[in-house]
Amino acid sequence: MAKKQKSLWEVFTAGFVKENPVLRLVIGTCPTLAVTTMAFNGVGMGLAATAVLICSNALISLLRNIIPDKIHIPVYITIIAAFVSILQMLVKAFVPALDSALGIFLPLIVVNCIILGRAESFAGKNPVLPSILDGIGMGLGFTIALTIMGSIREIIGAGTWFGMQIIPKAVDPMLILILAPGGFFVFGMLMACANKIAEKKGKEPAKLGCAGCPAAASCGQAEKGGCE
Repeated sequence: MAKKQKSLWEVFTAGFVKENPVLRLVIGTCPTLAVTTMAFNGVGMGLAATAVLICSNALISLLRNIIPDKIHIPVYITIIAAFVSILQMLVKAFVPALDSALGIFLPLIVVNCIILGRAESFAGKNPVLPSILDGIGMGLGFTIALTIMGSIREIIGAGTWFGMQIIPKAVDPMLILILAPGGFFVFGMLMACANKIAEKKGKEPAKLGCAGCPAAASCGQAEKGGCE
């Protein structure tokens, strides 16, 4: 029996909870854990990845019928790298504080599993409009996850939110939450919440790492122990 085609609305909203790249598919975790010490960093990284997702999905979808199968992964990476380079120059020029905060993780968007995964599993097989909506939805899902995680860590760990003092300075913040152990703890709690919400809607629990990555079969990273 033919698989039911997703509506444009389902494509757009899939990345919010049901197929959230961070909390359900568990890909792109390296930048997630590294930059979410502040809510501002989470928003910045999420929006940067969203911009690259939209542009790369659109172009890859346009070229999907003329890209040879044998070299489609290198072509995808080249396209993604071009958009990331443009984005990095724009961020350096107009938002230097964000460029400084994200550091090496901004150019590393090139190898983010979310970007390549959507190119391989969706944009390379679907028309332009659904591919753009997929990029927007997955990017917003990524941004929402990073913003929530960054907000929790910043409020409890530093007493501020987007740089504004929220908790009185007389109250000592839980500094561990802006350190690596706190990042893993908050990440685990948010994953549990996302899985619980999805299970109530009849969805399967998240598949971890390469098992949940739509591009695992073609990228070859599973044999090397996975990627970020």
